[in-house]
Amino acid sequence: MTLPRFTLSPADYFTIALYAAVVLAIGLYFARREHDAEQYFLAGRRMGWPLIGVSLFASNISSTTLIGLSGNAYGEGIAVFNYEWMAALVLVFIAVFILPAYLRALVYTIPEFLERRFDRRVRYYFSALTLFLNIVVDTAGSLYAGGLVVQLIFPDMPLWQIIAALTLVAGLYTAAGGLAAVMVTDALQALLLGIGACVIAWIAWERIDGWQSILAVTSPQQLSLILPADDPHLPWPGLFTGVLLIGFYFWGMNQFMVQRLLSAASLEQGRRGALFAGLLKLSVLFVMVMPGLMARVLYPDLPDQDLVFPVMMFDLLPPGLLGLVFVGLLAALMSSIDSTLNSASTLVTMDFVHTRAPHLSRHALMWIGRGVTLLFMLLAMLWAPQISQFSSLFNYLQQVLAYSVSPVVAVLLAGVFWHGASANGAVLALLGGLVAGALLFYFNAVAGWLTIHFLYVPAILFVFSLLLLVIGSRAADRREDIDALMWTGKEPAAGRPGRGAWYADFRLQATLLLALTAALVVTFA
Repeated sequence: MTLPRFTLSPADYFTIALYAAVVLAIGLYFARREHDAEQYFLAGRRMGWPLIGVSLFASNISSTTLIGLSGNAYGEGIAVFNYEWMAALVLVFIAVFILPAYLRALVYTIPEFLERRFDRRVRYYFSALTLFLNIVVDTAGSLYAGGLVVQLIFPDMPLWQIIAALTLVAGLYTAAGGLAAVMVTDALQALLLGIGACVIAWIAWERIDGWQSILAVTSPQQLSLILPADDPHLPWPGLFTGVLLIGFYFWGMNQFMVQRLLSAASLEQGRRGALFAGLLKLSVLFVMVMPGLMARVLYPDLPDQDLVFPVMMFDLLPPGLLGLVFVGLLAALMSSIDSTLNSASTLVTMDFVHTRAPHLSRHALMWIGRGVTLLFMLLAMLWAPQISQFSSLFNYLQQVLAYSVSPVVAVLLAGVFWHGASANGAVLALLGGLVAGALLFYFNAVAGWLTIHFLYVPAILFVFSLLLLVIGSRAADRREDIDALMWTGKEPAAGRPGRGAWYADFRLQATLLLALTAALVVTFA
């Protein structure tokens, strides 16, 4: 097929330049307001639920997700949406059971929470793992996806140079303004991204001959969310053995997502923000996944499925509007990059620097965080071009997480729900799970001696790590000062619904979100 001409008009370039100026101005504005570590890393713990929810959604729906979802739907069908609706379930669980413990602890990072519950060894391990995943998976993946799009316009420009330019813009305003700047720009980026995705979906629908044209090029199985157990891409048991566990790590333990919840002004605001993000995730099926099916009709012979969204963007949108949507795509990229860079600097500053030098002032910690942000910006920029060695962007993201995160999920859940979980048991589980994950990755993904679907790997590692934790936890090691860090079944006073409107009760909101999610899944099962 003949690809569309990838060019931008002067009006498009003006829109892009205006957007870059606005986000840099936001960063500089908050740079003048943030004077200590709590303001810089957690926006002064003053954020309300609308901004929390939108920021969670915008940081998750990055350019990697947007390009990956539409591309995966183009190649394999709508089953990729399982990663999205499962997030609603995970966010309900986190809002109800996990968030109260996080906010009671008044921590900056999840590794800090794990130290409170276990000991410093657990904190250092998880902080190092999170830093690795933030740079290798989150930031590098977003840079690579953004680089692919920009390279369509400037095909003679090397990918590494494009990635360097994108990194510079995101790194500067993140280093300057901290989490407050990140969350405000997230809200702006979510608006632009939503407009862009909806416009492309609408124009694509107008171009094709209705639903019948999609049915003509798509098998019934590719229109189903629930696939057979022997499906090579997303077998239905993998929803619970893989997607659920990876989702819990991503939404409940990944610093760059949880940091938004930690910035909540109250438990009520944090819970509402998490549930609002879960609701927004359900819209992804219609504005980001379905366009991939429409592209099957419009562009049946694309050489690379990761080109689906960029091709639709340049082919369907008129000048001016193209610039706005292109900014939306870059906004999604920036949203993910700023989030991971800010969280990485938080982890290094609070988990390593502050624990070793507790005498440093909050102002000094803020400046250290800015320097760390710039350092990790360079590391992600160097790694991002290597992602081209993998079969697809989406598979790269999911497989790295599948082999690495289950042990820490097992440790956190055991720590919150089982009083007998001890520090020695947690360390044994983490180290044993790390070795087991490395061996499974080699035998299964590298050497090919095993043929285990990667979505079954998280459950294997989760159960194995739990067993090690139980074996390593002895009565003599148990602590008695951890009640505030655990789920007790008793709702704290700050989390009880007040005398306001009945619809403000988070229990009702969570129930409605679960019901809506179930209805959507059943409809497309």
